[in-house]
Amino acid sequence: MVVEKLAIADEFEDDPPEEEEEEEEDEEDLEDPMDTIKEECQNSHHCSQYKSRFMECEDRVSSGNGEPDEHCTEELLDFLHCADHCLAETLWKTIV
Repeated sequence: MVVEKLAIADEFEDDPPEEEEEEEEDEEDLEDPMDTIKEECQNSHHCSQYKSRFMECEDRVSSGNGEPDEHCTEELLDFLHCADHCLAETLWKTIV
């Protein structure tokens, strides 16, 4: 019985690829407006303070001048929270 199942499975392995793959290549890639808005929000005036605090922390930790166990989790979360808040407001306006 197991041999019969293997023989049936082998029959399907040699099937030629479907034409759908070729059609997908012809279509143009759509741009997600969220990516553009997210980048604009991360570089916005509202998030600049959080971004600069995060970058300063990253530079300090990378150079070894920070505390021994210092990490930039708090600064990163503050920056991402600001960017996500801006993104949510702006994205809803484009959808509606």
